[in-house]
Amino acid sequence: MTGLVNLFARPLLFAMEPEQAHGASIAALKYLPLPAAPTHDPVLAIEAFGLKFPAPLGMAPGYDKGGEVPDALLRLGFGSVEVGTITPLPQPGNPKPRLFRLVEDHAVINRLGFNSEGHDIPHARLAARKGRGGIVGVNVGANKESADRAGDYAKGILAFADVADYFTINISSPNTPGLRDLQQAAALDDLLARAISARDEMAERHGRKPVLLKIAPDLTPGDLDDIVRVARNRKVDGMIIGNTTILRPATLRSSQAQEAGGLSGRPLFELSTKMLAATYLRVEGQFPLVGVGGIDGWETAFAKLEAGASLLQIYSVLVFEGPALVGAIHDGIARELKKRGAKIADVVGTRAAHYAAGF
Repeated sequence: MTGLVNLFARPLLFAMEPEQAHGASIAALKYLPLPAAPTHDPVLAIEAFGLKFPAPLGMAPGYDKGGEVPDALLRLGFGSVEVGTITPLPQPGNPKPRLFRLVEDHAVINRLGFNSEGHDIPHARLAARKGRGGIVGVNVGANKESADRAGDYAKGILAFADVADYFTINISSPNTPGLRDLQQAAALDDLLARAISARDEMAERHGRKPVLLKIAPDLTPGDLDDIVRVARNRKVDGMIIGNTTILRPATLRSSQAQEAGGLSGRPLFELSTKMLAATYLRVEGQFPLVGVGGIDGWETAFAKLEAGASLLQIYSVLVFEGPALVGAIHDGIARELKKRGAKIADVVGTRAAHYAAGF
């Protein structure tokens, strides 16, 4: 395990270009021996979207884009894994370089642009792991050149209904031109109607799979009002808040801070947590939320729960801290819950008004 930690983090990976390092870490998970998946403290269990999660912290999409290593990630201690984003047709994404470490800021900028192998190859990988257990979601997206982007999301649900435990509709990446336009009310209503219809079409054969909506963390209050209204009307099963941001906080110190693309990591915490809390207050308990952005320890993870998240995801922080952080976050949350005599559901949203202040 120590060797794997070193492969994930410094110094070996930091000697490589970021995208090369990413590939090396995937290879490490494929071929290095891993311990059995840990047994999670029962206090960490949470039910959401009709699924029983053994622990709240999941691996965010963007790392395992093609469904190559979900079981290895579960063995690292994640309570769930989300693979993708996966588009119907293969596409290379944006030109390289397109991934940047902001070391001084514990942050990452990416402009990958939905680089994807298409549906067939990831589906074959996920079909091969069927029956192994563990919650594995599929994040679906649209091809850059698609004439019917909303239809691409429906295609993703139809293609992966037999292997996904849930779906995420990713309309919030800043790296595909025009994609965020799908967050506008009329376009979003049409997209969700078609996506949920596709889910329902496959439900008799493969079971009803939850459909989640992932939004940007840098929306205006009016935009968020529209999105939540449409999501509630279309009865989505949950929302994920949020994706990377196109904003650049004044506190950034890295020389690469002005690279184009989406910013993730520690500087995203305040913005994404405010958006999470504001969403929680608007949703009014109609469905659970997943909190993403800026989690770098158990304290920030716990703050996301208090802001309104029932589940959590991380990715960028692993570049700097390595996979041992997964267990440390879960251990810290468990200690705090026991100290309070509480379960996760007892603390969700308890400080939402505080974190949403000023939105």
